[in-house]
Amino acid sequence: MTELAGYQSDLIQHSMEIGALKFGSFTLKSGRFVTFKEIKPAPEPNHSVSPYFFNAGLLNSGPILAILSTAYASTIVSAQTSSSAPFPTFDVLFGPSYKGIPFAATTALLLHTQHGLSVGLAYDRKEIKDHGEGGKMVGVPVTGKKVVILDDVMTSGKAIRTAIDTVLAHGGEVVGVVQCLDREEIGQDGASSTVKEIEGLIGEGRVKSILRMRDLIVWLEKNGMAEELESMKVYWDKYGLK
Repeated sequence: MTELAGYQSDLIQHSMEIGALKFGSFTLKSGRFVTFKEIKPAPEPNHSVSPYFFNAGLLNSGPILAILSTAYASTIVSAQTSSSAPFPTFDVLFGPSYKGIPFAATTALLLHTQHGLSVGLAYDRKEIKDHGEGGKMVGVPVTGKKVVILDDVMTSGKAIRTAIDTVLAHGGEVVGVVQCLDREEIGQDGASSTVKEIEGLIGEGRVKSILRMRDLIVWLEKNGMAEELESMKVYWDKYGLK
């Protein structure tokens, strides 16, 4: 059995405790991983029904943000020492509005306090501000800087592509993306992977994840959750990236 890092187990455990991570039967909006609604009883299995869901919007208290940002920071440091496609030294953490803003802010803090790394923080607005300092970007300028973007869960990849375009439009270079959870699922065409598509834009191996679907499977097995484990394995066999 693959051994999980402490920060991975902590994030799974505490996400379950606050209801951000649930196991059961969940309908995925339009067959994708956007909005989740619990259904009972579950319909016949199809790609729009998942045995688990993750709602990063519920990671909104001091304790869980401390756990999450510790996990983001640890994943970034690990990525910098990776033997394959390591993250280069970078200058700025970018948190896409709005959910990514607190994630990037707390992670920048812990990169400094826990790992001795000093990076700037930047984020964007949904709408361009026409008064005060104005503009779309807030925080340190990304012009001429190497940037790592934080994400929660990639769906179609539209949000992360927008974030990449925003950084590029302001003169920055995206050298990495770290997401909270990689569902590791094939696309609806039966072959594609959003992660691979994004890596095609920023470099192979440059998308990292705190957790992957296979990590959830390992955690369920380790904690004796047999029913949930069986559902996850069935789903993995059908839709998981092999």
